[in-house]
Amino acid sequence: MYTKFKLLLALFMLTTYSYSQEGIPVYSDYLSDNYYLIHPSMAGAANCSKIRFTARKQWFGQDDAPQLQTVSFNGRITDKAGAGIILFNDKNGYHSQKGMKLTYAYHLMFSRDEIDLNQLSFGISAGFIQSQLDETGFLQSGDYDPIIDGTVVQKDAYMNFDFGMSYNYLDFYVHGTVKNAVETRRQIYTEYESDNLRKYLLSAGYVFGNKDKILWEPSLLFQVVDRTKEKSIDLNLKAYKNLDFGSLWGGLSYRRSFDGAEYTNGTTVSKQKLQYVTPIIGITFNKFMFAYTYSHVVGNVKFDNGGYHQITLGINLFCKPEKYECNCPAIN
Repeated sequence: MYTKFKLLLALFMLTTYSYSQEGIPVYSDYLSDNYYLIHPSMAGAANCSKIRFTARKQWFGQDDAPQLQTVSFNGRITDKAGAGIILFNDKNGYHSQKGMKLTYAYHLMFSRDEIDLNQLSFGISAGFIQSQLDETGFLQSGDYDPIIDGTVVQKDAYMNFDFGMSYNYLDFYVHGTVKNAVETRRQIYTEYESDNLRKYLLSAGYVFGNKDKILWEPSLLFQVVDRTKEKSIDLNLKAYKNLDFGSLWGGLSYRRSFDGAEYTNGTTVSKQKLQYVTPIIGITFNKFMFAYTYSHVVGNVKFDNGGYHQITLGINLFCKPEKYECNCPAIN
């Protein structure tokens, strides 16, 4: 029983992907036409300015379950420069954080004309984050712990930076980002957390098919947590159908960690790694978009049978009159 409890705790930490909430957790919301949310180099990379709102709720029916809301805007400010802003609110049990990220990106075009896509981009985000630890519910009446006050809400603000690079060439793209690049000490976790909150992200994809029929987009996202060396990969496949009013699209994402935990299964010892499946469906109507994702954990041992629900609402503004001649939904 104790071994199972340890596994559940490990799965909880891995599934939320917040690692003591070191900024915006990396979920599957980037697949809702929002690569800027995880890659600063994508600020202003598209031919439209984009506003995106996301709301995520995990484990309905569970008290203090993780939830996240983000609002982002990014677009071009000059021919070669883009900018963006992200506001977010993240809550996970007794821990919560609120913050803002400001982004600047620079885009180099190597195209022969304005309709060929061959773009190299660099981006940097400055994050301003306030973490909060609510200790008021830690102790019951009569309990005592020398390191827990039990009546306070601790708060601490800090700053960090993300650096990223993207290359979009016709139907192909690749992005790399270092999140939380600077070592940071948050006072409310002084004795229990490393200064190193760094995480590395690498994603790539390719779009192929017939614009008049169906476009297919296989992609992947690889993550590494620098301090703990935890690794995971997303394998994604999306399909797009162009319509008179916009497009209908859907897909499937499979996330798997490279790390796991052992647990007792009767008289034998089994090992389980974090893995979950996320179907996604979305629609673009003129300049508006809507998407819904549902993530389900796969495995013998899990917190409960509930899933993780997320919606994304968006609008595209100030679009260029002429699109690139490529299968590139994230840019066009």
